Amino acid sequence: MAGETVTVNVPEDTDDLRKFWEWLYEVRHRGPIAVDTETSGLDLFSTGYRLRTVQFGDARTAWVLLYERGGYFASYARDALRRIPQILIHNAAFDWLVLDRHAGIPLEDLAPHTTDTRILASLIDPRQPQEMGIGTALKPLTAYWVDPAAPDTQAGLNAVFRSHGFTKETGWAGIPATDETYLLYAGLDVIFTARLETVLRRELARLEVRDALIPYEHEIARICAHMQRKGMVLDVPYTEALNGQLAEDAQHFAALAGRYGVDNVNSTAQIAAALVGMGEALTETTASGALRVDKSVLSALADVSLQGEPLGLRTPNALALAVIKSKRAGKWRSAYTGTFLDTVDAEGRCHPFINALQARTGRMSITRPALQTLPASDQMIRRCLLAEEGHVFISTDFKAVELRVLAALADVRRMKEAIRDGQDLHDFTASILFGEGFTPKQRKLSKSTGLGKVYGGGAATIARQSGVPVEDVQRAIRAYDRLYPEIKKAARRWQREAFETGMVSISATGRRLPLDRDRTYAVTNYMCQSAARDVLGQSLINIEEAGLLDMLRLPIHDECLVSAPAGEAAEIAREIERCMTWDLRGVPIEAESEIGGRSWGSLYGSPY
Repeated sequence: MAGETVTVNVPEDTDDLRKFWEWLYEVRHRGPIAVDTETSGLDLFSTGYRLRTVQFGDARTAWVLLYERGGYFASYARDALRRIPQILIHNAAFDWLVLDRHAGIPLEDLAPHTTDTRILASLIDPRQPQEMGIGTALKPLTAYWVDPAAPDTQAGLNAVFRSHGFTKETGWAGIPATDETYLLYAGLDVIFTARLETVLRRELARLEVRDALIPYEHEIARICAHMQRKGMVLDVPYTEALNGQLAEDAQHFAALAGRYGVDNVNSTAQIAAALVGMGEALTETTASGALRVDKSVLSALADVSLQGEPLGLRTPNALALAVIKSKRAGKWRSAYTGTFLDTVDAEGRCHPFINALQARTGRMSITRPALQTLPASDQMIRRCLLAEEGHVFISTDFKAVELRVLAALADVRRMKEAIRDGQDLHDFTASILFGEGFTPKQRKLSKSTGLGKVYGGGAATIARQSGVPVEDVQRAIRAYDRLYPEIKKAARRWQREAFETGMVSISATGRRLPLDRDRTYAVTNYMCQSAARDVLGQSLINIEEAGLLDMLRLPIHDECLVSAPAGEAAEIAREIERCMTWDLRGVPIEAESEIGGRSWGSLYGSPY
């Protein structure tokens, strides 16, 4: 690797383990030691999950300990983990939780000594390959930063899986632990990680990335791992019943679509042909020239918003409505209720994975299931998840955080005055644009226009989201620009600065935000979203410092979800509001709590 020979050792007996121990004591004070695990899969809280190997290594040498053999192999691995003063892990949150649950090494013991090379790489370039970035996976990073010809045994390993009759998914659990390709794969990963850390540190220094971001991101990763470990109680009987109901709904609405000649609700050609036959004028086309019938088109025809709310703008098209409802029921069953039931652990808890550094802006995501994609109005899916026995859920949400961050970063005078006066920003804007007697639709248009400024949406996008004609949206945008001229000025300044620094904008907290040359208008979105994410991240740290970490369950967009004892809920809600309220460049960032019942859905209208 990079012109040097590297060695992967696999101890087979106690004499070999003693050699591993000698190596560990010789190198552990020279610098950090990389650690990795191989397991039976990704659902680390599932019944029957196995920790198969634990690997240790530096830039030249790796040791693969066959943990699943138990006895001395497992005890040496555990003792080594307790004795390493500095640990390197790529994607530490996963291995922290594997070792916590399956090796008895608490997350709290590992995290303070860990540097996550995935975090270091994200602070250099957060883009994924589909965004023209390197990505944050270990192999591509090694090929880019360490050695383009570094051995990548993944393809060979997949072939070995197939030779044993396994798939890519089942091979991790079934491949013999003594397979040479498997052991080489395991050993190389810690060598990759050790070499990667050195070059990433050097690059962070060259780019002058703010030093404080590194421990800050590790703190957030640890807090998110703590939430994942805790998990949430699943109401299994309710979820099973809902799973069945969603299956019936998907079939029922698919049958309704079939009456209009659509045999497959996923066939865009069938849907387009049927809608045209019903007299609908479809004007939008895809890149290939086909008629577009995506969710935004179908929602407009069905007279509902993208969130499913009635718009009252036209007579709903029955086919479009049936297709939307059938696809939604099928998607919700596979993405949510089915995933809940597939991943629930033996104690009846689900453990959604919280990716603390997902988007280009650092924004967090939640997967398996992707709970942040639930519509804001949903109570049905959220009803599946429960607070602890005797607890209730508290949701604490920032007040219009996107616009407050925009007001702070762009120094928007009239917006800042309205915030300091305690006015609702959307009401204030609507009153200026449309007069004191503004209608609910005009307020919605004002809100959509403001959020469009933050998220980079043009008139067409805002029109689709709000259900307002494009001409009205364009007039609202022009009026909005006259009311808040600082926003356009700031956007032009940020774009100019990015051109001067190699198409990289620097966030309010020093985060690097690479821009696409043909989408420089997105800089406003990146600046605001990144700052809002760090407002949430610092709030999570504040909540832990207030002694409430064990009550945290999820960070959802700009909201913190907490399970608190019912008798103390009001006091805890006030404390969380305090933790999430602070000043950003003279603009007050404020939060407001709502106390529900035992289910998450109770915060959205569910009676339980």
